[in-house]
Amino acid sequence: MQIDIITVLPRLLESPFADSILKRAQEKGLVEINIHNLREYSSNKHRQVDDYAYGGGAGMVLMIEPIAKCINHLKSQRNYDDIIYTSPDGESFNQSMANSLSLKGNLLLLCGHYKGVDERIREHFITKEISIGDYVLSGGELAAAVIVDAVVRLIPGVLSDETSALSDSFQDNLLAPPVYTRPSDYNGLKIPEILTSGHQQKIDEWRYEKSLLRTQERRPDLLK
Repeated sequence: MQIDIITVLPRLLESPFADSILKRAQEKGLVEINIHNLREYSSNKHRQVDDYAYGGGAGMVLMIEPIAKCINHLKSQRNYDDIIYTSPDGESFNQSMANSLSLKGNLLLLCGHYKGVDERIREHFITKEISIGDYVLSGGELAAAVIVDAVVRLIPGVLSDETSALSDSFQDNLLAPPVYTRPSDYNGLKIPEILTSGHQQKIDEWRYEKSLLRTQERRPDLLK
């Protein structure tokens, strides 16, 4: 998979992709992540990429020209399965969407900033808009990092144990069950005996029951 990200703050995205699982995924050649500085596509000598909104109002808007130039340049090099804009009014990101995107070959993400982007970009270039929650961030970079992390870890070979992703919360519309590790008894705080029984079927049943109970208590909306 190849993921390209367009941003006005490329340094903000360096760290999330330089460690842990995402770093190893790139080293294995399972994903290629490229960050593109939008200012490099500005025709302004000051590398300006934003301007005031027509009609007035507070805040700046990312201009159509540099974004269009950047997207067209990248599209001339490869075909994208989706061109995604991170936006508060996009479709809510969830595990099902992450699963779907992990099956794609090439993704392009545009990070919003300031008061957003010129609407013509959204109308004529963007194929999918995604929101990671009902709140507003300073920019779309952190949202893009969240999306990329959730998607890349699902690519076969990224996790050392591929079955790990299958037992994550939300994969089957249930929250994950409680987990424990050694020691089994810490100052009188003991783990459930079933987990040391060695009876895998009963352990799986216990985990399912706990997942169902936790979901009923904390996220009953998922059961609908």
